[in-house]
Amino acid sequence: MARSRTSSTTPTSAFAHPRAVAALGRLGAVLGQVAIVTGRPVDQAVALGGFEGRPGLERLVIYGQYGAESWHADGSGGARPERPDGIARLAELLPGWLADRGLGDLRIEDKGLAVAIHTRESGPEALDALREPIYRLAEELGLSVEPGRQVVELRAPGSNKGEAVRRLAHDLGARQIIFAGDDLGDLPAFDAVDALRADGVAGLLICSASPEQDALVSRADLVLAGPDAVAEWLEALADEF
Repeated sequence: MARSRTSSTTPTSAFAHPRAVAALGRLGAVLGQVAIVTGRPVDQAVALGGFEGRPGLERLVIYGQYGAESWHADGSGGARPERPDGIARLAELLPGWLADRGLGDLRIEDKGLAVAIHTRESGPEALDALREPIYRLAEELGLSVEPGRQVVELRAPGSNKGEAVRRLAHDLGARQIIFAGDDLGDLPAFDAVDALRADGVAGLLICSASPEQDALVSRADLVLAGPDAVAEWLEALADEF
């Protein structure tokens, strides 16, 4: 499993690294399964990666919104849960809630099953100002908080990238897993791979490092210098087959 993308200030302009996608296409022909586990809505991930109909990725599976959604390139399945009531209520009250705290200029991204508040354009002090009150708001609405690089996301509890990894490994009877991540939301997937390794499944954890987030560095078996390095590593792996 691998994920690599270029950095961007807006979610819908952050495209999958083209060399990484090409390498995954080459690997898809020889590996048992290629999967992407992302916090983005699954349809957005498919579009930004240009994955539909891509040669070599006919069996690609994408888990979106931290595993709550899924898309199968072969059309064999997929999941699109209903919008939780707590998220609908959050989307309604959040603009005023932020304005009351002097944070009305923060960008809100409604993802359907979650709502993200982006602070990149406003600086780190905005994220600091959100830390305590956003957890109180989430508790009032029965939601979970997912912090990330210059973003905080509220979503319904019960799904995370670790659950998606465990589900996929179980369904495949996987004997080996490679997982690459770059943000705090990938920590549950790292935990899942570690647990699978304790059960005898071979695993490799890769960190796509960034100056903005280093939480995965100490957990990774291999640290690569961002999306370009991840793409190069995937290309080298594909060259071995």
